[in-house]
Amino acid sequence: MIFETAFTMSTTHIKFGPGTTSEIGSDMQKLGCKRVMVVTDPHLASMASVQTVLDALREASIEAALFSAVQIEPTDYSFQEAIAFATEGQFDGYVAIGGGSVIDTAKVANLYSTYPAEFYAYVNQPIGEGRAVPGPVKPLIAIPTTAGTGSEATGVAVFDITARNLKTGISHTFLRPSLGIIDPENTRTLPPLVAACTGLDVLCHAVESLTAIPYNQRPATPKGQSRPTYQGANPISDVWSATAIQLVASNLLRVIEDSSDDAARGNMMLAAALAGIGFGNAGVHLPHAMAYPIAGMARDYQPAGYNADHPLIPHGMSVILNAPATFRLTAGATPEAHLRAAALMGVDTSKAKPEDAGELLAGAFIDIMQRTQMPNGLAALGFTADDIPQMAEGAFAQQRLVKLSPRSVTQQDFEQLFAETMTIW
Repeated sequence: MIFETAFTMSTTHIKFGPGTTSEIGSDMQKLGCKRVMVVTDPHLASMASVQTVLDALREASIEAALFSAVQIEPTDYSFQEAIAFATEGQFDGYVAIGGGSVIDTAKVANLYSTYPAEFYAYVNQPIGEGRAVPGPVKPLIAIPTTAGTGSEATGVAVFDITARNLKTGISHTFLRPSLGIIDPENTRTLPPLVAACTGLDVLCHAVESLTAIPYNQRPATPKGQSRPTYQGANPISDVWSATAIQLVASNLLRVIEDSSDDAARGNMMLAAALAGIGFGNAGVHLPHAMAYPIAGMARDYQPAGYNADHPLIPHGMSVILNAPATFRLTAGATPEAHLRAAALMGVDTSKAKPEDAGELLAGAFIDIMQRTQMPNGLAALGFTADDIPQMAEGAFAQQRLVKLSPRSVTQQDFEQLFAETMTIW
């Protein structure tokens, strides 16, 4: 096999600071937009932050149409509703104000209204065709209201396939927003569980990126083809990911305990964006691959603070529950990276041996999960051993992510990982 010898690095332009949401009118003017689709969810639609966006656009003489039907943890159906709105509206720009679900919905609405195609054309293989995005899409400004997915800095959009009870996504560098406006004022009202889940998602993004298969251990990209969005751990993505881990370790509990801690909220939003840049280039692996069938198979669980009218397992929760088992498994392949992640989370690794890496990193995750009051495994969400075969099949189908694991895994490996995740401590 010929291995890769190069990697590329692309990022979204970022603007950070309290009150920067009000600058969106001039930001959209600079992008040449005159008619934009403003994407949000029903809960946020009546909040001051959305009104700030609409007022700023109006003051800049930019016509705005509000789409507020985004579903938390979007589905193929909710994406298609947004696509229809965008196609009919013939917009020359997009604004997303909300969490990852909102930003992902705006990305997909922008894509399919710009380059119409059958829905599964751009969806990741093997679930969809994995067709490359033909060219640049229209300008999109993303304004996150959670410190979680880092979607403002990535070219990825994730959704549920309703009929198959699993998650997948669409990824391409052209889907990256033109600008991410990171305004700490927009996270002041996050309920504690939402803050915990989104923050733990940031943490897992960053650790997965740091421990992903190194870029130069992946097959070489054929000459003339673009390198994939997710390229494996590399020296630049490692810098972003490592800083994000430190920021989460130092600030997440502060945010949960005191939502008025402005410095901590700002640091968590920075962590989300930095992790987004890191994993948006390096990628994520097994915890996220396992999270997709978990979320897609939600039955009765309804978390506090999410205003959901249907069973819902928050994305950050579905990811973080898998962390202890998966990092125990992968640590043997890249122990140095796993020990570094544990140290960044506050673990004393000064006397650690390579064979200690998995247990030390798993222990660090268990500690922060307990302190943020996460459920003790999948059994606490209503799953049983009978669900394991279906979950393992769904996780193994996420080959784009599975191939980024530093250790190759089988569907049977996933069955063992899910069994270990039923009860964690």
